[in-house]
Amino acid sequence: MSRSTVWHPFTQHAVAPLPIAVAGSEGAYLTTNDGRRIYDGISSWWVVTHGHRQPDIVAAIKQQVDRLDQVIFAGFTHEPAEETAEKLLRLVSRSLGNRDLAHVFYSDSGSTAVEVALKMALGYWRNIGERRSRIIALEHAYHGDTIGTMSAGARGIFNAPYEPMLFDVARLPYPEAGREETTLATLETLLAEEPAAALIIEPLVLGAGGMLMYGAPFLRRLFEITKAHGALFIADEVMTGFGRTGTAFACEQACVTPDLLCVAKGITGGVVPLAATLATRAIFDAHYSTDRTKTFFHSSSYTANPIACAAASANLDLWLAAPVLPPLDGLCAMQQERLEALAADRRFTNPRRTGTITAVDLDVGDRGYLAGAGPKLYQRFLAADVLLRPLGNTIYVMPPYCSTAHDLDRVYASILNAADAVA
Repeated sequence: MSRSTVWHPFTQHAVAPLPIAVAGSEGAYLTTNDGRRIYDGISSWWVVTHGHRQPDIVAAIKQQVDRLDQVIFAGFTHEPAEETAEKLLRLVSRSLGNRDLAHVFYSDSGSTAVEVALKMALGYWRNIGERRSRIIALEHAYHGDTIGTMSAGARGIFNAPYEPMLFDVARLPYPEAGREETTLATLETLLAEEPAAALIIEPLVLGAGGMLMYGAPFLRRLFEITKAHGALFIADEVMTGFGRTGTAFACEQACVTPDLLCVAKGITGGVVPLAATLATRAIFDAHYSTDRTKTFFHSSSYTANPIACAAASANLDLWLAAPVLPPLDGLCAMQQERLEALAADRRFTNPRRTGTITAVDLDVGDRGYLAGAGPKLYQRFLAADVLLRPLGNTIYVMPPYCSTAHDLDRVYASILNAADAVA
């Protein structure tokens, strides 16, 4: 394959090998143009839930294409959008145990879902007559690649060139084991010294920051302190939503209902792009006025695209059909068993799991996202027909829910073999 004119994301084309051309997919596997079958161990960047080309979702897309492809969503609506919103609120209510979240605003990516939440939070305070503007976020956080979400995310290699465009955000130290109280005390101090607009959190797992994990009790304390000071609580469940942490939403494990809930990747089962920001009645009502300056000014051309909403509606039908679907408990158990085998190997440190996600750090000289081991590991995995994309020296497995014990055995064997080669 020759060099193409396509500019790929998170890719340094000067050193990256040519991209692999993929012709098809099914279940947990990708099929390349030259006939290879590659196990998708990261769910194609964390989006595929049930598996590739889930039949009910594919059928819903095909049916919708023959009815309505696209329509402006300002002043118009359509059945797939209305159905998806109703089902999404029902699933969230079932998961979190209440109906505080009552309105759904559509967008088209995780970054925009979070950007919308930040704008809604600032708009809420302005519209009720309080000029709160401070945003608080965790150290090592990643919330997206738009200006607002980069501002809320950790400052570093992801956004250093764009620093002049970013706004200041107050930071909480990451709650390392045994130092959680330091983080909570810092939050208390920040909220006491200046009324904040919102705290934004990736619940239970910080994804791009290195698959860093913390417990549900700590998440609950963050929520309680934030609400005690009257600030809004934003849960970025773009990655953790739709089962990744072992429950439909990570907030469920901490009995937390956020003021704003951001979802994206898994909302369509990972088939087509769609995102949503769920808001409480109070936030909607703050924008509901005969004063047109209080309008929520945000949109994209493809807001609530009918085809994407049809896919989401079919996916939500799967989630609502049974108390727990897909069978996450079995996948969590299989992941834990294989993680324990890695934990016994001294080349790996900090073995960790939250729900269906496992991660370990390869003990090498350089660490972090640009660690030299990362590209070497990635190529070793691909040579074994396994798609894993390490975050530097951090190796993580985030499989589609249809994965079998045989699939996972293959993945973890490739991790051991790759570690041998890199070491």
